[in-house]
Amino acid sequence: MALRNSRQPKLLDAVALEAYAFRVLQGRGMSIGELREKLKRKAANTAEIDTILSKLKQYGFLDDRKFADAMSASRKENRGLGKARVLRELRQHRVAPGVAQDSVEAAYEGVDEVGMIEAFLERKFRSVDLAKYLTDEKNLSSAFRKLRYSGFSAGNSIRVLKRYAERAGELEDEESEPEA
Repeated sequence: MALRNSRQPKLLDAVALEAYAFRVLQGRGMSIGELREKLKRKAANTAEIDTILSKLKQYGFLDDRKFADAMSASRKENRGLGKARVLRELRQHRVAPGVAQDSVEAAYEGVDEVGMIEAFLERKFRSVDLAKYLTDEKNLSSAFRKLRYSGFSAGNSIRVLKRYAERAGELEDEESEPEA
């Protein structure tokens, strides 16, 4: 009895690879780096990938700047995430670091991070009395970690948490400790 997972994927020639690239881009926007990786897995001849990518750029289907701008704006407006998180996600999508940084800076220009943190806390802890909840050291640390993971700066996160819990100042020591 043969194993099902031992099947090799069918490698595509240039025409089929280009059609595959169009199909993939119809599903969702991608960065050039992401699409390059997908095409590498399917290509019979990897030398054709650059030609296909340059065609797609010429047609206007691939533009890392537009992709990064749209993703930055979406993450800020729809999810309320901080700059560091959006930058991390853009890097995971293989957007060039310079393009990602410029896009994030433009999207967050003039944004009040403290206001974003307050809105984030209201959204995440809407069913609890935050002042009472954050008196427990474990919950305070958890809220701080959530804020940091969501891309907010440590200083502004602590500043907002101090409004709810006196012990939030101790988080500064926790933040400055080197990670193992």
